[in-house]
Parts: sequence; structure tokens; C-alpha cells
Amino acid sequence: MEKDLEQELIIRDYLARQRTTLANDRTLLSFIRTSLYFLVSGTALFEVKNLSHIRDLGYLAFGLSIAFLAIGFISYFKVRKKLKKGNYLKM
Repeated sequence: MEKDLEQELIIRDYLARQRTTLANDRTLLSFIRTSLYFLVSGTALFEVKNLSHIRDLGYLAFGLSIAFLAIGFISYFKVRKKLKKGNYLKM
């Protein structure tokens, strides 16, 4: 099915599809990078010994890290699935 779709596309549509695929990859990498920033921040907040209420912010940072990672992967696979089906114009 995908080979038939590839043959029907003109070069402009094919390149647009490739750009969309690359943009999807970049978006996933951005979510992973943000997740790692929150993970590092959470770890740094756990190392603060003088202020006990800062530990709660560390837990929040860890939670946000996991949430961003999950959202990034879910979004990536949804767009990838639409691209494989060929209905990426309706996103």
C-alpha cells in the first residue's frame, strides 16, 4: 500500500512528506531533551539539604520529566501512524 502511495505522489508532495517526517523526529528529540532537563533539575533539587520543602519540587520535576517523555512518544507514534496511512494532510 505504501509503495502505491509513494508512486502516486508528485515530487513536491513527496518532499513535503519527508519534511513532516523529519519534523516529527525533531519534535520527539525536543520532548526527550526537555524530559532530561527536568530529570537533572529534579536530581539537583534532591541534593539541597538545607531546605526541606525543595524536595517536593524535586518530585514535581521527576513527575514532569516522565510526563513529557510519555507525551512525546505518544505524539510521535500518532503522527508516524498517520504518515504511514497516507492521511497526513488531515492533521
